Amino acid sequence: MKKILFLSVFFVAACSTSKRAASGHEPVASVVINGKLWASAFQQKAAEYKALCQQAYNVAEWRLAEDLKNSSSKPRAVITDIDETVLDNSPYAVAQALHGKDFDQASWNAWTALAQADTLAGALSFFKYAAKHNVEVFYVTNRYEEERSATLKNLQKFGFPYADDTHLILRQPGSSSSKETRRNAIAQTHNIVLLLGDNLADFDVLFDAKKWEDRNAATAKSASRFGNKYIVFPNPSYGDWEGAMYNNNFKLSASQKDSVIKAEVRGK
Repeated sequence: MKKILFLSVFFVAACSTSKRAASGHEPVASVVINGKLWASAFQQKAAEYKALCQQAYNVAEWRLAEDLKNSSSKPRAVITDIDETVLDNSPYAVAQALHGKDFDQASWNAWTALAQADTLAGALSFFKYAAKHNVEVFYVTNRYEEERSATLKNLQKFGFPYADDTHLILRQPGSSSSKETRRNAIAQTHNIVLLLGDNLADFDVLFDAKKWEDRNAATAKSASRFGNKYIVFPNPSYGDWEGAMYNNNFKLSASQKDSVIKAEVRGK
């Protein structure tokens, strides 16, 4: 029954492609839109995805346990991203894709306002472990201030520790997406043991809005930190890796992005 329902959804989506194209929406057949749907299928259905998330949180707990054996001159803290690191937003990506659309801020705000995102495997257990050992958790996210109330509601619904105004650090109006200033502010008062995120810019300014070759070079330079201080989560749907393909021009239409992707990826 599940297979029939799954195929029915795709059949309906395919049949309505021409209608969406005529009404000005991007066709579902596009590489970008179909790619978001496929990536979300992996995120929602693949046991491998859940295993990768659990693996990341297992490593985080081991690293934290090791650090707790040492003395610290300042209170310990871990810094974590939220989206695709703590909360799973794949239902939003699916809804957009089935309507032939990519990300847009208005629909994203409508999604986060629902406070219905589920959690990643291992997330709650790890953060409760941190809190049990008096390690503060700072949620440093590029969600905006208008999303504060719903974001806290979503985190509190599952019982995440330190889900309060002090520990939720959002992107402020007019500021860049870089998290470096916010990380540095926390480092003034805390010993940051770990940083967790699905995007390399969650870890260091070296990765902020860079080209592919720059990001790869920074990754090689930071190799010893991955699995040590930096805990990376899989996100095949979006991130700075995607923006790097488009020279960080997010105003491109899905069809324009399709052209870039087809020109960039290697084939036989």
